[in-house]
Amino acid sequence: MTEIIDSAANKKIKLMQSLLARRHRMKEGLFRVEGLRLAEMAAASDFSLRFALYTEEFAQKERGQKLLKALQKKCPIYETSASLAKKIAATDTPQGIFLAAEQKTENLEGLAKRRKQGQEPLYAVLDGVQDPGNAGTIIRTADAVGADGVIFTKGSVDVFGDKTVRATMGSLFHLPIVTNVMAAELVDFAQKQGCQLLATALDETARPHFAVDFRRPSAIVCGNEGNGVSPELLKEAKKVYIPMYGKAESLNVGISAAVVLYEAVRQRRFA
Repeated sequence: MTEIIDSAANKKIKLMQSLLARRHRMKEGLFRVEGLRLAEMAAASDFSLRFALYTEEFAQKERGQKLLKALQKKCPIYETSASLAKKIAATDTPQGIFLAAEQKTENLEGLAKRRKQGQEPLYAVLDGVQDPGNAGTIIRTADAVGADGVIFTKGSVDVFGDKTVRATMGSLFHLPIVTNVMAAELVDFAQKQGCQLLATALDETARPHFAVDFRRPSAIVCGNEGNGVSPELLKEAKKVYIPMYGKAESLNVGISAAVVLYEAVRQRRFA
């Protein structure tokens, strides 16, 4: 019989609430997964799950029943009330399912070992990107183009924050992700992997993105929303820009990443 949690003082309820704060996520090594679709993808992934919370209403739905059956094979599950679910939710209309998942990242050495023989790797690099929506969008796009991994430099947004996780739409569970990488480490990694390091930048020396040969091993660096790519990486990277012919001064970093990544797809798959 499934245990029912009906108190706001319950340790699991309090833990789920605490994981909204980065310091608690770091301390526990956990992050939250909220919502049906994300929970389905987490259950189907190789991420370890600590426990799940669900409501009676959720358990009455067909997809809910199927998911709970899958979750029972991976972690303990607990029923909770709709009022408690609303209390711990980060969304306005909670769907009645919450997971506490263990954080899982790769390191640069591990990323290099994943390199597929006969295939030129493609990496997306987020250099100081702060907006969770932008970070999640870039991870989702990198997944869509079949990139080999996503690298976050030190000082970037927390990939396991609630808003970032939701913005990835589940792609977080598909791609190897490396976090807290120093600029010098990234440059060394690119050199050892034979990757061209490409930074999006409005610069006199920059080339149009479609003039770059993306059939080569490539690491595409997208910079901070306000300051762009850091000077340390700009110094070492080849600069590329996306031509603009209207009156807009710039593109959102998530859109810029998508434009450049899909140019890589065009060259690699449709040229």
